Amino acid sequence: MKRFIEGLDRSQSTLFPDRLEDLIDDDNLVRVVDVFVDELDLGGLGFGRVSPKAMGRPGYHPSILLKLYIYGYLNRVQSSRRLEREAGRNVEVMWLTGRLVPDHKTIADFRKDNGPAIRKVCSRFVGLCRQIGLLAAASVAIDGSKFKAVNTRDRNFTRAKVKRRMAQVEESVDRYLHQLDSADRQEPSLARATNMDRLTGKIATLKEEMQRLEKLEAKVLETPALQISLTDPDARSMATSGRGSGMVAYHPTASAILANPNRSKMTHSCLHWLEQSSSGILNHVTKFLLLEVGPCLT
Repeated sequence: MKRFIEGLDRSQSTLFPDRLEDLIDDDNLVRVVDVFVDELDLGGLGFGRVSPKAMGRPGYHPSILLKLYIYGYLNRVQSSRRLEREAGRNVEVMWLTGRLVPDHKTIADFRKDNGPAIRKVCSRFVGLCRQIGLLAAASVAIDGSKFKAVNTRDRNFTRAKVKRRMAQVEESVDRYLHQLDSADRQEPSLARATNMDRLTGKIATLKEEMQRLEKLEAKVLETPALQISLTDPDARSMATSGRGSGMVAYHPTASAILANPNRSKMTHSCLHWLEQSSSGILNHVTKFLLLEVGPCLT
């Protein structure tokens, strides 16, 4: 592998192994977590097992588990099993916990038994991050929810749905034409004439349905979201948690900019209520809040 950057041999012994301290930068956020937790009065905040018992197997100090929990809070690692894996492979977590690897049951029990105290600590930590400038002075918060519309799924059309309906109609027309050919080869009778009239009427109905679908397809292609709802024009088809299911709904979205969050009374500088007809609207509003309104508040 010449002319490439080469790594070290995995089996190579080293006389002076790397220290964990050397692998963590001076400005790494885990150093803030470490100092912050060490300065807390865990007993006063309501944490249990701060003082070890004289009998029984030694346990983990609450500060170790709290540091691990705050690290997961900052890095969006919420699962106790994932925190256990991070403690065994993540250099930052190894430095933070002193290479201790609590099992997932211990982490989950700590979170369950000290919920109110953990919430107090997280609130204090966010306040500390704001004071030392780790968080911006203005924050944008966006949230929304789905509300089922009157419009049924049968009266909501997307491009793919129209294509499927047109394919079904074409298949039905071909089937009825085949039945007409079979009827032509039968002996003339009243039943044969009645059957041919019925098939001819069905074919005419399907042709009208095909023309209606072609008009709907043209309307779908004209809309930005590439779908239309006939009963509630602003409603859109949205995915739900169930596999293969969905609902036609509205998606009201609230967006707010919080200016100067260090003040005891937060100032809501801007509040927009939207009835989101497509995800693109939310993207445009977010860009407006970040690029236009946000700089005016810092």
